[in-house]
Amino acid sequence: MPLIIKGAASSHGAQVTDNRVSETVAQVISDIRAGGDAAVRAYSEKFDKWSPASFRLTEDEIRGIVAGVPETTLDDIRTVQRNVREFAKAQRASINDFEVETLPGVFLGQRSIPVSAAGAYVPGGRYPLVASAHMTIVTAKVAGVERTVACTPPIKGEIPAATVAAMHLAGADKIYLLGGVQAVAAMAVGTESLERVDLLAGPGNAYVAEAKRQLFGEVGIDLFAGPTEILVVADEYADPFVVAVDLLSQAEHGPDSPAVLVTTSEHVARETLEHIDRLLPTMPTQDYAGPAWRDHGQVILADDLDEAYAVADGFASEHVQILTREPREALQRMRQYGALFLGEGTCVSYGDKVIGTNHTLPTRGAARYTGGLWVGKYLKTVTYQEVVNQASSAELGELCGRAARVESFEGHARSGDVRAAKYAGAELPWAPDVYRAESA
Repeated sequence: MPLIIKGAASSHGAQVTDNRVSETVAQVISDIRAGGDAAVRAYSEKFDKWSPASFRLTEDEIRGIVAGVPETTLDDIRTVQRNVREFAKAQRASINDFEVETLPGVFLGQRSIPVSAAGAYVPGGRYPLVASAHMTIVTAKVAGVERTVACTPPIKGEIPAATVAAMHLAGADKIYLLGGVQAVAAMAVGTESLERVDLLAGPGNAYVAEAKRQLFGEVGIDLFAGPTEILVVADEYADPFVVAVDLLSQAEHGPDSPAVLVTTSEHVARETLEHIDRLLPTMPTQDYAGPAWRDHGQVILADDLDEAYAVADGFASEHVQILTREPREALQRMRQYGALFLGEGTCVSYGDKVIGTNHTLPTRGAARYTGGLWVGKYLKTVTYQEVVNQASSAELGELCGRAARVESFEGHARSGDVRAAKYAGAELPWAPDVYRAESA
């Protein structure tokens, strides 16, 4: 049995929506649905104290903003977006259309068609999440989305220049300085100045997440995302200092971000705890990382790696980092995770910011049933059918008649009967006499 060396002070399970959040979000969506642009402006003034002449940035405004971003930052954005683009292109290339002939003259096919329009939400708030622009917009464009709308909030009344630059360089067709529920609702339901989209993507706070939940069905969404999570699996070969640094790297996302260590080494467990105690007070973000570690941090001692992997799978964590002598073993041993980070040379922060895989990943146990954002999320997998052989159509018609009548679907059965009669001379006892006479 695993031994809990440090337990979580607060529970962290499936997403439970705060009633106040739900009610506020429902009211905002309802008002924007009814009031359009005027309601969007009223909520932007209320929540962000932001009411420009137009929320949409013009091409000239975008050029001016990008020109003010340091060239080193722009080069870094281009490099990261190249990494994201290359991986997304490889994903797209792995999705193939196909057609098969299952009977003589019976052709069945599959196509992957991009949604026509996607909305990318790039959060602001305390942290301008520039990387979210890469993950949502670049991936949409590689998928072939024709129209990509991007929204990001102002930060304390200022334009987040690097975020705007990232949106522009990623290929956003329209960029709006608009945040929160009002942005998500406007993209989903449409207003006089913002044409509705088909799919929403991107992370956000509890209000944005709840807005996506309420709007799902009216539009598609990438996934429901909660607080960032990290779980490290470590053996006796792991460096406790590296383990501590990597756990805290994700704890700084917010006070409700779980950071979990599952290790087979009591030495690694104890040393990691000591390093965290020394590192936390010096972190500029310790006001987030501190409560996150205090309330949601865990250290669990497993008997062996078999147990460690089983415990890790039980968490179904968003990010799972493997710091063991043979990290690639986890590819065969684990099934429940958003993304794996294998070996000391890899860290979750690479995935968050620069390496090229998508950082929008399932949280709160959702890795049990879904992966994260990828090219495929922007694609609709559709099928088509064509029967050009009359004998095959007649055979299918007879089969359809029998199968449909088992379910008491007489209308379905008759569609099959007609083809069996027309192409193979089968009887149509239910048809009017005049039709049977004409067919004969």
